Amino acid sequence: MPIVGRRRGSKVKGIQFTVMVVGQSGTGRTTFVNTLCEQEVLAHKVIDNPELANMEEMVTIKPVNVELEEEGVRISLTIVDTPGFGNNIDNEHTFQEIVNYLERQYDDILAEQSRIKRNPRFRDSRVHAVLYFIAPTGHALKEMDIELMRRLSPRVNVIPVIGRSDSLAPRELKAFKKRIMEDIEHYDIPIYNFPYDVEEDDEETIQDNMELRSLLPFAVMGSEEIVEIEGEPIRARVYPWGIAEVDNPDHSDFARLRGAILGSHLNDLKALTEDVLYETYRTEKLSRTVVDHRQSQVLPEDLAQQSVRLKEEQLRREEEKLREIELRVQREINEKRQQLLAKEETLRNLESRLAAQGSVPASPY
Repeated sequence: MPIVGRRRGSKVKGIQFTVMVVGQSGTGRTTFVNTLCEQEVLAHKVIDNPELANMEEMVTIKPVNVELEEEGVRISLTIVDTPGFGNNIDNEHTFQEIVNYLERQYDDILAEQSRIKRNPRFRDSRVHAVLYFIAPTGHALKEMDIELMRRLSPRVNVIPVIGRSDSLAPRELKAFKKRIMEDIEHYDIPIYNFPYDVEEDDEETIQDNMELRSLLPFAVMGSEEIVEIEGEPIRARVYPWGIAEVDNPDHSDFARLRGAILGSHLNDLKALTEDVLYETYRTEKLSRTVVDHRQSQVLPEDLAQQSVRLKEEQLRREEEKLREIELRVQREINEKRQQLLAKEETLRNLESRLAAQGSVPASPY
């Protein structure tokens, strides 16, 4: 069932907000984020060596902070990128890494709240929403899409989006959206569906949420290029058949999605994270700390130590990944060096033979 929470106020002041973006390479995730923030927040992946293009890549979780201002309100936005997601044959480890990251943020605040003396500089890093990018295949959800959204939904507000939606014709896009929502309903995936209460909410809120719900999954595109249209600078993508404008609601749901997550529904996403998702996790976590049948809980100091151990374990895994990458790169360098030496030796032999025949002077080698 969809998560239902309290309504939001539309005005926010100097607020911290965290969004995770998840999706396979090629779904437009990086361009979308840069368009959302109107600056280069994420760097585009560049593969210098074509031989490495098909290598399996482990998922990396990269938080990036950026300051935005929306209608005079400062938003300290954290974008959590997940490069490498979905690029392996077996993505079980990838799923677990993302879920573990979400739960570690809950563990951190649980440990902080359990301290007698709290850190005034503690930063709440809980993820308030996940934008899950679905490849614009035009077919239906893949097993990987279904499995990840089902695993994430108990821990975070999941908002499905179709990346690079301008690659589909309007009729194809409409049918694709319908099939995706049918799959979400069939597999009972509790996404964030812009909930409303007809008894508590005003007509404007209900109408707004109904419209946003009808757009799910959001069909988005991004562009870091500015095109001049009738003398106006427009963010758009230029194609042989015409121009697709990022902020034009007839071309993309980008503007409605941005307005929702960074404006009208920001407080609701934070409230659901705090009051429903975190409280559910907190209850589960404290229940697991029972040490005997008398339901005695661990001490706050033990919770803090447990959080430290989790961070140390994560650091150890990241160091192992770095060592693996370093060893792989070193092996590739050695192989290239051996190939280069072999070519140089062949060249010297050839030059020696030619020099002996009087064709060219001998090589200085």
